[in-house]
Amino acid sequence: MSHDTAAERQFYARLPATRGAAGALILSPGGQVLLVERAYKPDRPWGLPGGIVEHGESPLAACRRELAEELGVRATVTHLAAVDWVPSSGERTAALQWLFTAHLPEGAEPRLPPDELSGWAWVEPGRLGDLLPAHVARRATAALAARTSGTTVYLEHGHHALEEDR
Repeated sequence: MSHDTAAERQFYARLPATRGAAGALILSPGGQVLLVERAYKPDRPWGLPGGIVEHGESPLAACRRELAEELGVRATVTHLAAVDWVPSSGERTAALQWLFTAHLPEGAEPRLPPDELSGWAWVEPGRLGDLLPAHVARRATAALAARTSGTTVYLEHGHHALEEDR
């Protein structure tokens, strides 16, 4: 028996849409962060591997799928390091960005889809701000610290939002 009424459907239809994306911090044995070079964003080519959470998909499932699609290897996702609320901007609705930590199988090298990604690099954590948009660099840096302490951090546009995290 369904409890779904027309009023309920109308109520939920009026709620704001929030997009979701999931990505991963993948670290080399030396502590460098894997960045991918996006062919479709020549003005901001570097990013963390990951992408949009599809309809009906969990953030973890999206992260695993995106890593397999983008890197051509099955990465092991190990920890939720950060959740970052990103405000709406222009035509883009607000989004929740889920950033996990992951590692590649031993000896594996990324095999990129050439229509989407044109390169990859291991980058020292201190250089993330040189290559990534500021809010993404803040997210990655906060996630690295959370990974080290075994915690998860909540961010708003890459900034610590909870008093105990500041």
